[in-house]
Amino acid sequence: MEGTKRQITRLPRAAMASLLVIALAFGVAAFAYFLAPDHSPFANRMVVEIGGKPPGYTQQFLLLKRPAAGRTDFLQRLWSGAPDTCIYVPITRWSIAGDSLHVDKYIDDGLTEPQAYALQSIDPYRNGRYLYTQRFYLGTDRFGRDVLSRLIIGTRVSLSVGLVAVALSLTIGIFLGALGGYYGGKTDDVIVWFMNIVWSIPTLLLVFAITFALGKGFWQVFVAVGLTLWVNVARTLRGQVLALRHIEYVEAGRALGFSDARIITRHILPNVIGPVLVISAANFASAIVIEAGLSFLGVGVQPPQPSWGLMIKENYSFIITHNPSLAIVPGVAIMVLVLAFNLLGNGLRDAMDVRS
Repeated sequence: MEGTKRQITRLPRAAMASLLVIALAFGVAAFAYFLAPDHSPFANRMVVEIGGKPPGYTQQFLLLKRPAAGRTDFLQRLWSGAPDTCIYVPITRWSIAGDSLHVDKYIDDGLTEPQAYALQSIDPYRNGRYLYTQRFYLGTDRFGRDVLSRLIIGTRVSLSVGLVAVALSLTIGIFLGALGGYYGGKTDDVIVWFMNIVWSIPTLLLVFAITFALGKGFWQVFVAVGLTLWVNVARTLRGQVLALRHIEYVEAGRALGFSDARIITRHILPNVIGPVLVISAANFASAIVIEAGLSFLGVGVQPPQPSWGLMIKENYSFIITHNPSLAIVPGVAIMVLVLAFNLLGNGLRDAMDVRS
């Protein structure tokens, strides 16, 4: 294990840069609702009048009191966001006359509607101000939701599916690979037969089958993706264990009366963990791509929860119209994160290659 730690510290520069990108993504995911301009649950604040606006769009809002709006504590906002305490009304002009506020409500470009509100119905959201101006740095989608906020919250889905998928694939793959490689014989034959059956089924088709069996939803997608990525881990680990099961220190453990479980977990697995780490990085990238594909096809994460694949699905028609960034931005986010995990995997492979 100490040798493995020293090898990880000798990662190439590209892998270290990728590691920083991945660490930044995890930080963004952890504090997503504090970083996102729209802190409502799932960043689902809809203002349909400003739907489909380009990056850099700025809009002024009148804030109206929302009835029975409760407050949220720190942990609740950290986990699921805080519901809006006010209603956002887009306006272009305002004036106060007596105890009323007169505004021109924004309907569409060049189209407004005059309205008047009693001052007591308006929410003084900060320092007694009734108006709020927001810049949408990545524009708004067709429902008028902030694209930047949904991109930030969507980071959680991509990283969560990667973590769950890698955890499942490692659990199943290490168990079956170590079992088949260590015992051999009929046990190995049955495990290899099962791996070949799963290996022969196209990954996306297998994910579809598991998703339809478990149902559509957030956790179901994670489990479905994880149950399809364990074969690589099992095949690699089986080969490594086959090469080590008759080595001297393993035979010495048997002679001393150590149990098979102890020999596998404390003497064999620590010496074959390097290739498993490399495969885990590749599986993490694969899980992100598979989840995005499932969400794009409508069988992954369901609205209104933001997912990068779902954002592409909702906005891909804008690619050939006036605002292609709505679909391009989440696509670039997927590409950057997948590239970071692939480069990290390549770096781990090079760092753990004793021949180099």
